[in-house]
Amino acid sequence: MDKLSLLQGIGRISVFVSLLLAFFLVTVKTKNKLANRLFACFFIFSAIDLSGFFIDAVTRIELNLEIFRSTACLFGMPLFYLSVLAVCYSDFRLKWKHALHSIPFLLVNLVFIPRIYLSNYIERDTFVTILNQMPEIYLIQILIEFQYVFYIVGVFIILKKYREIYLENYADSSTATYKWLFQITCVFLIAHSIVALKNILRYTGFREMFLWINVLVGAVALLITCWFIMKALNHPELFRGVNSKLKLAKDILPEVEEKTECKDVHNNAISSKISKLKQYMDDKEPYLDQSLTIQELANQINIPVRDLSVLINHHMNQHFFDFVNEYRIKKAMGILKDHSKSQLTVLEILYEVGFNSKSSFNTSFKKYTNLTPTAYRKAL
Repeated sequence: MDKLSLLQGIGRISVFVSLLLAFFLVTVKTKNKLANRLFACFFIFSAIDLSGFFIDAVTRIELNLEIFRSTACLFGMPLFYLSVLAVCYSDFRLKWKHALHSIPFLLVNLVFIPRIYLSNYIERDTFVTILNQMPEIYLIQILIEFQYVFYIVGVFIILKKYREIYLENYADSSTATYKWLFQITCVFLIAHSIVALKNILRYTGFREMFLWINVLVGAVALLITCWFIMKALNHPELFRGVNSKLKLAKDILPEVEEKTECKDVHNNAISSKISKLKQYMDDKEPYLDQSLTIQELANQINIPVRDLSVLINHHMNQHFFDFVNEYRIKKAMGILKDHSKSQLTVLEILYEVGFNSKSSFNTSFKKYTNLTPTAYRKAL
């Protein structure tokens, strides 16, 4: 099988799998339908882009459709960016302002209007042979690269803020959403680096290497799509989002401190609240609730959630996530020391103290004790 046939075969499989994944995301039952639909649109446009590996023969028949296909990739990163927003923030909704993300696609097609869309068929045939030498192509390629960098940086900023908000407001030990989105963003970054190298080689004399990298791009696209399918099958609900209206403690702090004029009174109040909070955690053990949030804890101890956020995340210098897990680990250590509970497995203990994942429990336990739970039990 020659390189071209191999590329066309990989392209067909990639398009089929991408469309199959899009169908799955649209039809699967989940609370976060918007995120699924945006991801489905992302994979549909990816399939349109990948179809260029095997439909090159129709270029001379319908050039307008081919130009649309080749510029459809400009919808890819905006859709991925919006998908990440929808996954991270449970209250995210599409608005008219999001239509601005289509500007690069419209701009590129407006550039092509006088040269392609309004030309006759004879001119189009000539156009195909000189397409790669046109200045518009160079400009479009540069625009695509700038667009990609813009959105990939934007996604990493979203993930950074999401992780900070999650750690300051939630005690659920599962951080699958952040890890999954971070992983897939890194994979997309690596894949696009290969695509960028391929595009550079297009304008050089390394034709043979260009074809092999095309095969590599198709194979990577297929692997990414299959990997995404595995993730989607394991987590069809696309994870838990946070409320975008939640603020970080560093943003709330100036507003809270403005209310207190006397520094001594302020410090005494802080000490009193910390004592009250620690006493409540020891007596009532609210951390045993796997889904405990800072809002729920604030309601239980009758402290405004903004004050509690500043108290834990700033004055106690801990994320809410770490603050709660510290109590869970201490509780687990007590169980492991108790000879009357030696028959309990590590899995039973982690669920009893409020964790819902063995990997999260082991990571947190080792953070506080430098030992795994099993090693800690043996050391006793």
